[in-house]
Amino acid sequence: MRLRNKVAQLSTTKKLIFSLVFLFFLILVFRSNFSSPTTVVSNSNQKTPTTSTVVKTTNDDCTPNSTITNASPVQTCIKTPSSLANALVHYVTSNITPQQTLKEISVSMRILEKRSPCNFLVFGLGHDSLMWAALNHGGRTVFLEEDNSWIEQIRRRMPGLESYHVEYDTKVHQADELMKIGTDEAGEEGCRVVGDPRFSTCRLALKNFPSDVYDTEWDLIMVDAPTGYVPHAPGRMTAIYTAGLMARNRESGETDVFVHDVDRPVEDKFSKAFLCQGYLTQQEGRLRHFTIPSHRARLGRPFCP
Repeated sequence: MRLRNKVAQLSTTKKLIFSLVFLFFLILVFRSNFSSPTTVVSNSNQKTPTTSTVVKTTNDDCTPNSTITNASPVQTCIKTPSSLANALVHYVTSNITPQQTLKEISVSMRILEKRSPCNFLVFGLGHDSLMWAALNHGGRTVFLEEDNSWIEQIRRRMPGLESYHVEYDTKVHQADELMKIGTDEAGEEGCRVVGDPRFSTCRLALKNFPSDVYDTEWDLIMVDAPTGYVPHAPGRMTAIYTAGLMARNRESGETDVFVHDVDRPVEDKFSKAFLCQGYLTQQEGRLRHFTIPSHRARLGRPFCP
């Protein structure tokens, strides 16, 4: 009995430490985005004011201030954003921690520090969803989930998250067959042709997302779903392929794509084949980070470098 109590105490302590460290990271990100002591321009993309004019930031979380003329620069008045506040309360009061480790989360967080507010697409809706939305404060974070009943549970607890139900018609035990189809450059499937997934002839392309998901250029894509640890689960074969196709099909720039659980055969092989080892930027634990450039911006670029 004492041993059980000790194990329980250690588990609780570990979760508390993780929560405190995570909250510290959130506060750092928040402060780095909003603590500039210099002249601040409102969020309406207007030109920088002259030295005789200071405009305080206006946003949904703070009452707009009037323009102050002939005055020294004044720091902005900002309340804690609702996305950050919800995440703080959730993780402080929850005994459940995100599935990714602190080191794995830090890889994506560093990219979000550079690119947020941005468009962030996440395959999977779970206990880490509030964290991703908070780290992308001011941007758009969308979650794609296979389990409709789980979506309803999460919506009741976290109504501010944007999520959509997605159906998968593959199984993990079909992975080898799908790999042959996807890597057959001479085949008729067209899996090496870059374009809109909705019009792809490749069996690996997912075509049942809401139209807006295809029409948006995603700056970050996280593949942490669907379920892939048993033979009859959907597996992440199509999710990984479609993420890579969407990244290549953007008009310009680069997309940061992350794949979790690369210690498993499907995630390992499919991320290397369709996100390409030449685009691999970093691996930390079970997380791989790929940086994929637009293929529309430079015609003739090979599918993999």
